[in-house]
Amino acid sequence: MKTIQILKTAGSIACVAFALNATAQTGTSAPPASSETLGQHFDDGTVTTKVKTELLGAKNVKSTHIHVKTRQGIVWLTGSVPTAEEKVSAQDVTQNVEGVKGVRNHLKVTAE
Repeated sequence: MKTIQILKTAGSIACVAFALNATAQTGTSAPPASSETLGQHFDDGTVTTKVKTELLGAKNVKSTHIHVKTRQGIVWLTGSVPTAEEKVSAQDVTQNVEGVKGVRNHLKVTAE
């Protein structure tokens, strides 16, 4: 029985030492500027979904070939549209979605 108690105590001490070491390592340096919190990740997912929904509902944009990706509120539009007007319309629709901080429009105009 004494052996089990000693092992439990040693395990507890090891866990505390590990936790203190991990805290000391993360507390001394700032996270990288490009790090993303879990909340930001979910917010970006929500923005992406809203943008896709708005693009699908837009009468002046054929969004079947538009890909949407969001990172820290900046939305990237990639893929293709049939006209330059649709490229501009897709950007306008995206810019007006709540939560969008900026748009990077990399859509290519390709006649279908």
